[in-house]
Amino acid sequence: MKLFECQNCRQPLYFENTRCEHCGLRLGYLPDQEVVTALHQADGDAWCSLAGPDRLYRFCANARHDVCNWLIGIEHGDTLCVACRHNRTIPDLSAPENLLHWRKIEFAKQRLFHTVLKLCLPLTKRPEDPNGLAFDFLSPAPGQAGATVLTGHAGGLITLNVAEADDLERERQRKAMGEPYRTLLGHFRHEIAHYFWDHLVASSPAIDEFRQLFGDERQDYQEALQRHYANGAPSDWVQRYVTPYASAHPWEDFAETWAHYFHMVDTLETATAFGLRLRPEIATQAGLEAVIDFDPHLAHMDRIINSWLPLTFAVNSINRSMGQPDLYPFVLSPAVISKLAFVHYRIHGAACLNRAP
Repeated sequence: MKLFECQNCRQPLYFENTRCEHCGLRLGYLPDQEVVTALHQADGDAWCSLAGPDRLYRFCANARHDVCNWLIGIEHGDTLCVACRHNRTIPDLSAPENLLHWRKIEFAKQRLFHTVLKLCLPLTKRPEDPNGLAFDFLSPAPGQAGATVLTGHAGGLITLNVAEADDLERERQRKAMGEPYRTLLGHFRHEIAHYFWDHLVASSPAIDEFRQLFGDERQDYQEALQRHYANGAPSDWVQRYVTPYASAHPWEDFAETWAHYFHMVDTLETATAFGLRLRPEIATQAGLEAVIDFDPHLAHMDRIINSWLPLTFAVNSINRSMGQPDLYPFVLSPAVISKLAFVHYRIHGAACLNRAP
């Protein structure tokens, strides 16, 4: 993600900021311009952007809950922004903790949509497509002791257990499931991969290549999951998969690989925005010197890998200096890089079609 600043006072801003801490102006995000903009209020619920052009905006209706800062052109018929209009079910706000949880969920989902829109990936909504993208954010109903809500995807509908927004509960599940990178954003990036598999791979000419790289997805999914949870990942999983869970089934392998591609794209764009250069003090044959200069629309896969590997070695080294676990505790074997390349070219092929007039 690129960097943002207040157009009024040049204060650096985070993507999620709703008010400038320096000058106090209201802030909103313009997805079509990819900019967090400072605002002056016009009439009623209309706002003027300091980022231009000369146009009026209003906030997404979910801004009243302080869960969204995205803007919509005042002339637009929708009351929800391009990200929130895919919500089918929001958390039950009669439970006080759910508003805080929903806020965390939306912040993660907005980062997901930033990347999806940046990559020009095709999206459909439920009313226009029975398998369109939709989100249910659920928790067990009061009085249903022992009931669980499973995070997952089915036919374009992504269900997220609201408890995943609770740091303690997510940490408990992270340890129980052996998942070192269990985050809300990681969940979104994984689950939306299943949606895009249906739309970009399942009925496309790429299905044969998919099966060569990831395996035959026609094997029984539930049996494969049961086998994985009973026996764990194969001993050589690190040579073939990006995570142990990716070994469960070709669909999960694709979803884990897709999620990691999104991690890479967003992180490299951020590193580019900061002008990061890696010039290690030691002479090495490992290729640790790199200039991070990344444009997701122009990047080739070899350039992504040649930037990613030295960057992650550097940030992991910094984390270890602070006594923290590796920021990126994964190994990209040649087999995994081939799978990442498959994801890369499916995304760029879809983006080219979606950008065409």
